[in-house]
Amino acid sequence: MKKAIVIGAGLAGCEAAWQLAKQNIYVDLYEMKPEKRTPAHKLDTFGELVCSNSLRAEGPENGAGLLKDEMRLLDSVIMRAADRTRVPAGGALAVDRTTFSEAITEQITGCENIHIIHEEVTNIPDADCIVIATGPLTSAPLAEKIAELCGGDELYFYDAAAPIVTAESIDMNKVFRKARYDKGTADYLNCPMNREEYEAFYEALLGAETAELKDFENNRVFEGCMPVEVMAARGKEALTFGPLKPVGLEHPETGERYHAVVQLRQDNAAGTLYNLVGFQTHLKFGEQKRVFSMIPGLENAEFVRYGVMHRNTYLHAPGFLDATYGVIKRPGLYFAGQMTGVEGYVESASSGIVAGLNAARYLQGMPPVIFPSKTATGALSHYISTFAGKNFQPMNINFGIIDSLDERERNKRERYRKISARAMSVMKGIVDEL
Repeated sequence: MKKAIVIGAGLAGCEAAWQLAKQNIYVDLYEMKPEKRTPAHKLDTFGELVCSNSLRAEGPENGAGLLKDEMRLLDSVIMRAADRTRVPAGGALAVDRTTFSEAITEQITGCENIHIIHEEVTNIPDADCIVIATGPLTSAPLAEKIAELCGGDELYFYDAAAPIVTAESIDMNKVFRKARYDKGTADYLNCPMNREEYEAFYEALLGAETAELKDFENNRVFEGCMPVEVMAARGKEALTFGPLKPVGLEHPETGERYHAVVQLRQDNAAGTLYNLVGFQTHLKFGEQKRVFSMIPGLENAEFVRYGVMHRNTYLHAPGFLDATYGVIKRPGLYFAGQMTGVEGYVESASSGIVAGLNAARYLQGMPPVIFPSKTATGALSHYISTFAGKNFQPMNINFGIIDSLDERERNKRERYRKISARAMSVMKGIVDEL
């Protein structure tokens, strides 16, 4: 039996290992937990979600929804687990992070072709086929070896996790249930602010003390996961056009409109925990308690997890990786996950599927599968491998990087639906031939 090595049992690593094992490839899957952890990890299980518990929107009019549907066609481990452990989140797919991770672990450990090794990998192994999926928190020794491999073209940015509060500590007399524009079910709790309340909160946020940076960290911030205090510093009303946007969140009974609204999203299946949507932060814990308790409804909130911030590492993928996530100058070596320059849970998992599938084909002497950029899966792999701009940064899936329609369609929603229908048709054809 042919053999491959997968390093890292996060979302991308589990997807890669599963795709390899399905092709009758024996996989040594290395995961350093629980022997060693990063500061962001808390669970011993695989596929741990360290930031939000949301896998973002469902439906064909959204790029993330299309990508998830494509992943289901490709027998995604992550989507199996997510569909089993979902919690109410309106038009989004959110999960109970603990049972989600447990479901992934159960499927991976139950596969006879996958051998789990709980050990830190500090060098790139000398093997015929390797998938490195160690994520944005890759340990320093291995990160150094990767930097040497790619000529030192590593980039860094910050990622941040939002705080979580208990449901019972929220003042339900001050909040209301509603989804923005009443889209989907009313699964979000909304904390409304008038102008005076918002301005007091804004001033407190600007004056709050942030945690001290470590020696190995710098001040680069990725636009897609910006700390709330950094966004606030860009202008007095910046938050009201971002995570505190009040549009579509009028009171369901009175119709009252607000200057700003903070949304809380259910974080576990039992509905006992809620996270502050868009409130990634690098504030000190005491400052988070002081400032965020100024939000109406959260005056007496119990914070079970404060926001944390950590360094993320990703490759300068264009010219280094191809559209299979394989290293151009070293056949048989693949990368997967956020390290490749994709951003987001489902995007990372998608890259693991592509890398694992192509690693198996490489070992079997078969031609690679290049997903076309008419699909969301292919659009991501083409973005990271062919980006030609001056400042390569991680990218979420979006219709802007998927091939446009041949015919003109003015209605945006209908245009997105047509792009999604075309993508699913193309993906079904690819799956039928695999």
